[in-house]
Amino acid sequence: MTYTPKTFNLPTLEGLSEKQIKVHLALYEGYVKYVNLIMEKLKGLKEADAEGNAYLIAELRRRFAFEFDGMRMHEYYFSQLEGGATAVNSDSALAAAASEKYGDQGLIAHIKEVAGSRGIGWVVVYADPVGKTLCTVFVGDHEVGQLAGLPILLVLDLWEHAYMVDYVPADKKNYIDAFFANLNWSIVEKRFEATL
Repeated sequence: MTYTPKTFNLPTLEGLSEKQIKVHLALYEGYVKYVNLIMEKLKGLKEADAEGNAYLIAELRRRFAFEFDGMRMHEYYFSQLEGGATAVNSDSALAAAASEKYGDQGLIAHIKEVAGSRGIGWVVVYADPVGKTLCTVFVGDHEVGQLAGLPILLVLDLWEHAYMVDYVPADKKNYIDAFFANLNWSIVEKRFEATL
């Protein structure tokens, strides 16, 4: 199995330059490249001398989670910007679940609050089919801190590579506003409906 970088049909984005998106997509392609490289190296090391290369194999396996999750999180991120911005459908199951969980504050306000956490990482909104609720968390490193087994609905990349071409770190709030100005909520709603 070899992974290929996905192509995303992104419109012109408000508040995110073409140059910023190009830089960000190149970083994503780097994750894909290293997922494939690690799989290739693991295969070669095992075939050559699995016992003698046990330490190298173990370290590559540890690194694999970083590269794979980086690849996959970026695929969630870019795909939810495809098709142009749409508002949340107030009649959707997602809107009902968000209203129940976040009340008057609302999901977007809660995501922005979580995104205001100091540091780099991701804001991830999950569906919890067991608890029949939404969970919004800050994930520092994409390979650590994910909520096990929960389907991902929305991801907001807060690593500087996602906005440094257009915004300095002190302007992270403006990047977050630009993200929401371009978010296609219908994609997020479809992800949620798939969990029901």
